[in-house]
Amino acid sequence: MPYQPPTPPAGLPAELVDTLNEASPEQLRDVAHYAEGLAEHKEREARLEEESAEKNIEERPDDLPDDVPSKATITIKEINDNRYYYWQWREGEKVTSKYKGPVNPDE
Repeated sequence: MPYQPPTPPAGLPAELVDTLNEASPEQLRDVAHYAEGLAEHKEREARLEEESAEKNIEERPDDLPDDVPSKATITIKEINDNRYYYWQWREGEKVTSKYKGPVNPDE
């Protein structure tokens, strides 16, 4: 029974299969080594992005209303000699504010 070359995975593009079929054994080993390293790198990047997204969700303040983005900061505004907290964030060129509550003078 004659030896048959391996069957390429169905998901590989035909151009890539053709290029690999034309490569020398040394080039194929180099490609295998590179592909393994690249796969590990991409998996690590995806994992870090996922962890970062989870961290951003966890850092959302408990008292932040649902309609206020997590990038909002707290600002103090003085109106008629009274001080109030406002959530404030930028939407394009516009700065949006939402009332949070009065400033407690005991803090």
